[in-house]
Amino acid sequence: MFTQMRDVHTDSRTFAHYAKRSMRILAEDSLAEFPSEIVDIQTPCGICKGVKGIAPENIVATSIIRSGDALLEAVREVEPAVRVGKILIQRDESHPDKIPKLFYSKMPPGVENMYVLLCDPMLATGGSAVMAIKTLVDTYQVDPTKIIFANMICAPEGLQVMADLYPQVKIVTVAIDECLNEDKYI
Repeated sequence: MFTQMRDVHTDSRTFAHYAKRSMRILAEDSLAEFPSEIVDIQTPCGICKGVKGIAPENIVATSIIRSGDALLEAVREVEPAVRVGKILIQRDESHPDKIPKLFYSKMPPGVENMYVLLCDPMLATGGSAVMAIKTLVDTYQVDPTKIIFANMICAPEGLQVMADLYPQVKIVTVAIDECLNEDKYI
């Protein structure tokens, strides 16, 4: 799927098809990372062991608005009962370090007692992700151990920033690129 998405000869329809498929798989894998327990269930053939995850109503799928919205929709297709949060952060492209700026955030009531699936397709410098997590932790009192950051592609530089500042946040990604380019892009 990534081969099709990254090929310069791929048309927009094909790109969208494979991106949607990839995001659906990422959504499934990310939701599976939340806590679960082994339970006994009654089947037509008797008792069987099963896995029970946390109630989807206790998960807040939160997009970093714009690019994160596509991944958020994939999560909602997989699990429609998740709650939704939004954070708007934009990089200052004129700044050499591409520093992030927070414009808006909105979380459902009680988010401090829930798990958060933070959705943004890319982790480049880590600036936007760090600002989003800082907002969740400082403004909404979310425990960082209850945050999973889902994205399609990471740069090692962003992963290092996350490891240094929020090592307790689990990251679920599809791919890790070699490095950022000179303009700090994946």
